[in-house]
Amino acid sequence: MNDVCTLRRALVSVSDKRGLERLARLLVDSRVEVLSTGGTASALDRLGVAVVKVSDYTGAPEILDGRVKTLHPKIHGGILAMPTAEHEAELARHAIPPIDLVVVNLYPFEQTIAQPGCSFADAIENIDVGGPTMVRAAAKNWGRVAVVVDPDDYEPLAQEVAQHGGITAATRRRLARKAFAHTAMYDAAVARYLASFDDDGAPLPAGTLPGFVLVGGTRRGELRYGENPHQAAGFFVDGRERDGLDRAVVLQGKPLSYNNLLDADAALGLARDLAALGPAAVLIKHATPCGAAVGAEDEAIAAVYERAQKADPESAFGGIVALTRPCDGATAERLASTFLEVVIAPGFDATARAVLARKPNLRVLELPVAASAPGLRVRSIAGGLLAQAEDGPPESLRAAEAVAGTAPGDDASWRELEFAWRVVKHVRSNAIVVAKDGVTLGLGGGQTSRVEAVRQALARAGERARGAVVASDAFFPFRDSIDGLAAAGVRTVIQPGGSVRDEEVIAAAREHGVTMLFTRTRHFRH
Repeated sequence: MNDVCTLRRALVSVSDKRGLERLARLLVDSRVEVLSTGGTASALDRLGVAVVKVSDYTGAPEILDGRVKTLHPKIHGGILAMPTAEHEAELARHAIPPIDLVVVNLYPFEQTIAQPGCSFADAIENIDVGGPTMVRAAAKNWGRVAVVVDPDDYEPLAQEVAQHGGITAATRRRLARKAFAHTAMYDAAVARYLASFDDDGAPLPAGTLPGFVLVGGTRRGELRYGENPHQAAGFFVDGRERDGLDRAVVLQGKPLSYNNLLDADAALGLARDLAALGPAAVLIKHATPCGAAVGAEDEAIAAVYERAQKADPESAFGGIVALTRPCDGATAERLASTFLEVVIAPGFDATARAVLARKPNLRVLELPVAASAPGLRVRSIAGGLLAQAEDGPPESLRAAEAVAGTAPGDDASWRELEFAWRVVKHVRSNAIVVAKDGVTLGLGGGQTSRVEAVRQALARAGERARGAVVASDAFFPFRDSIDGLAAAGVRTVIQPGGSVRDEEVIAAAREHGVTMLFTRTRHFRH
């Protein structure tokens, strides 16, 4: 293995043409013979690079509508030959010059399938074959060949060539690791897409579990540490969600931490569930809601946030905020009055930016707060992975059964229940939410008994619980919770039902004059 690989011949074929002028300058300055195809050849030619078309180089034309261009012994022999006497003699016998540098990135498969109206045929045609083959060949032979799949590596590569007269073995090894990761993630994206159809080509319902789970991602920046300072951590982007946190525009603030990202994900999930009800504001602490509010369609987001913050101002300190409407100056002033870690909104006007700039450590993230298609949630455990379909947006409550009292007869009452039911889905089990007038008053979550979650929620709500509605993520196993809620003045309870003691619980509700509705759907969150 040569420590430094000098560049004599390069093969360049890129779909992502970012930074191509820097690569072109390197190739010209190093007097490299350049082989290329199609649009890349034209782009390099415009940048002053003398290009040899692959079809001229191999003597074989592109065939099958361009499906076969680089699949040729003269290409792959030049890439895969090792620097041994036997291989060099064989190359000479077949008149195959060695290729020292392969710069290839692949057809934009994920961007293609993300396009509205993308057909199955379009997706299949954007599965790259020649590109991954060249990348894998070059990465396998990193002992002699350098492979580049990321335009961000052009400048470091040029600096190394200027310093060493070629590419060092350490760099070739690093680039090879990156190349194999690139093709692995590409194949994973194709496999995930194909797994979303049945054997007859019909789309499967969202959240259908495939026969395999492929987990992979590219590290995005550095996290200072994990949940605790002694734990290393990173944010790995897998590109599965169109509007995930990896797409957020960070407008200001310190780098995001591991805990910040977990809390931001929780805030984003709840905000997206509440967005259908009107302008909403959410506060999260330790991945758990500590305040949420939803307003009338014409209510200012500043007022909605203020109600959410006042729901539990003590817990809001050091929290994460998500807004479903753009942040204006008035909202920013209210945000700036409390110590917060992160604020997420679909936009920030100039006044808001100026106000929040007074808090330079506050992370400000611009990201669409719109519902995304449910997918799979994957978690690791000792010995493997757990995967489940996303717990999608809560079902309409209009089909809920009134088992005690009378179902609401007006839209406002239904909306109140809808709000509490959507929030409880995001509280750790056992979960109880007390709400009134579109704002959470008390939340109990993560308790080992449901009655303790009720006590916790009522303690936080205090006298405000009188006339409120309550949502429970799962059934009540005993009547004690209903007795406690009734004593606090709660008027309506919504829960899934399903306990062997449902009749006892229903009887307690009737006895106290509390309306109770069964949804028959549970929303545990462990």
